[in-house]
Amino acid sequence: MGGFGLSRLEPAEGKIPEPGPRDLLVRIKAVSLNYKDRMIVDGVLIPDLAFPFVPTSDAVGEVVAVGSEVSRFRVGQRVLGQVIADWLDGDAPPVLHKHTLGSSLPGTLSDYVLFHEDAAVIAPPSLSDAEASTLPIAALTAWFALVEATKPIPGETILIQGTGGVSLFALQFAAAFGLRAIVTSSSDEKLERARELGAWQAINYRAQPAWDEAARDMTDGAGVRHVLEMVGGDNARRSLNALGADGRLSVIGLLGGMELSFPIIPFLQNRIVVQGISIGHRRAFERMNEAIETLAIKPVIDKIYGFDEVPQAFEHLETGPFGKIVIAGSR
Repeated sequence: MGGFGLSRLEPAEGKIPEPGPRDLLVRIKAVSLNYKDRMIVDGVLIPDLAFPFVPTSDAVGEVVAVGSEVSRFRVGQRVLGQVIADWLDGDAPPVLHKHTLGSSLPGTLSDYVLFHEDAAVIAPPSLSDAEASTLPIAALTAWFALVEATKPIPGETILIQGTGGVSLFALQFAAAFGLRAIVTSSSDEKLERARELGAWQAINYRAQPAWDEAARDMTDGAGVRHVLEMVGGDNARRSLNALGADGRLSVIGLLGGMELSFPIIPFLQNRIVVQGISIGHRRAFERMNEAIETLAIKPVIDKIYGFDEVPQAFEHLETGPFGKIVIAGSR
């Protein structure tokens, strides 16, 4: 892209990069989109972005060449990039997004990309290219919130907002670990599909604007144990009210505002833990991929576009897809 806006997102020719001593040259097979990609293209998230720039961060590809010192991978393997490239395990780096695909680093919407061998993982063998491409942000964010930042306890109740990529991965993980998942949406059709994926209860927040009270009623007044906050802004007030004592609020999305707003007294009285989730580290990515294989989880894809349909794929993000949008193939 040569500037902000979908009209400036155009194909460009360039040389195939040469891998450094510890780099992998990867031929991209499929790319999946996240809402942050659209925000970057529109100039909302990184207004001082330098051009030309290659967007997107989530992709699967085949290793076609390796640097002279590479030991973790070989040619022919199918890999995924670690989005926060310098977060390998443990505590996050002091400056979290200094080395991040598709923002501070060039993205993956390209025929060929370079991954440092420390910033790549093997893609789950059971998944197709399109399915595997959805994992780096959406799946890992959900996994980190449910499994790494806390521990899932069977029978506990979690409230998941919406039916986008992160939300549906969270639902699938919750169902696999025996959590009781309440899903909210404005669409009865999407809620019915969420039930098919394992939702315990469903709330249409247009039909029931006080969805927090509805969630409390479903838990006999006790409140839910964990809320995945996908909206931000004033929506956090209802999320806080839906939580029971010692509950957890995982802040993931910002569709409704760049700030959180909720009253302090119930937050203090109920000893609520608020945590920001920013994807996760490579070791968690590897653990998650092993679990996806063991649990036979299949990512939910709303639609697959070709590389000649990139603008249409980005526009689809605005319609509230059920699951992920994928761009597959090559130009």
